[in-house]
Amino acid sequence: MESRIQWLGLKTVPGVGNRTFLNLIQHFGEPDKVFSASRGELLQVEGINDRLVSAVQHYKIPKRVEEDLSLAQKSGVRIITFADPDYPTLLRHIHDPPPVLYVYGKLHPDSLNIAIVGSRNATPYGLTVTERLSGDLARRGFTVVSGMARGIDSAGHRGALAAGGKTIAVLGCGLGTIYPAENKKLFHRIAENGAVVSEFPFLTSPEAHNFPARNRIISGLSLGAVIVEATHQSGSLITARLAAEQGREVFAVPGSVTSFKSMGTHRLIKEGAKLVEHVDDIVEELNISQPMASVNIKEEPNIPLTPEEKRLVDELSPYPVHIDKLVRRLSLSAAQVSGLLLQLELKGLVTQSPGKLFAKSEP
Repeated sequence: MESRIQWLGLKTVPGVGNRTFLNLIQHFGEPDKVFSASRGELLQVEGINDRLVSAVQHYKIPKRVEEDLSLAQKSGVRIITFADPDYPTLLRHIHDPPPVLYVYGKLHPDSLNIAIVGSRNATPYGLTVTERLSGDLARRGFTVVSGMARGIDSAGHRGALAAGGKTIAVLGCGLGTIYPAENKKLFHRIAENGAVVSEFPFLTSPEAHNFPARNRIISGLSLGAVIVEATHQSGSLITARLAAEQGREVFAVPGSVTSFKSMGTHRLIKEGAKLVEHVDDIVEELNISQPMASVNIKEEPNIPLTPEEKRLVDELSPYPVHIDKLVRRLSLSAAQVSGLLLQLELKGLVTQSPGKLFAKSEP
């Protein structure tokens, strides 16, 4: 525990950011040696000046650091440092990897990870595509990484879990704060089948400035980042930019040309992002033939349909359509179509949106 306190303590020294922290560790090996180093020894480290020397030598680790560590450990959260062998391999190689990670669940350092992120206010089309794509990635043995936000992020986690695969959530707050609150059950399901991680102290609240920093970890953990539904101002575009800067692949799912929620993804495609229609587009771009799949992978269920249900499903797409249009296409009564739609919803094949709009989902 004392070693972890030193790691967490060095991270709280004013002026010691992630890059400077790692320069110090690469030079001295351990934080306790940093705190006991002489002025001359500290000045040999890149990024260290007289002001930082004074800050390090006169620093007393706050009591809150020990309290934070104790609270995290009592909650089943582990602290992984950059020096630990189970620190994620891909994350080590970004410009400013976090010196410490709080981990709830199990983080595999060499897992093949793909990030999937997008709009918090997603359309039924975006949610359907995300769940299908993340499920397909899980069946291929990939681990899906996202931020557990509303919308696309949550759909990415759900899709991987539904397929029996693994997923990692990276939070923009401490692990003692589940955000958004409605994802409490999802939080624990992710930890049971992967990990929830954060670089922030255990009780850190979800402040806006935390999320761009969080995004570099999402992309840094991953071989590539898939963007599904993003406006021009979307935070998901930050993840795409960071992935490109980190030398990772950038993928984008096309949407409707009339939807402002796909303007960001279309811009990414114009700028050279790989267009994704199905999982093979990702696997081929990464030049990965077939990663080892999890032993618990679930196959998609074969749901029996009546002839009328099949006709209705064939008329649907991931884009919502009004029930009146379905009535005209099928030459059935509104009551008949409404009954069929209800049965298909119960089978998980149809999603209803406000205004009597219906779209195809995936089983």
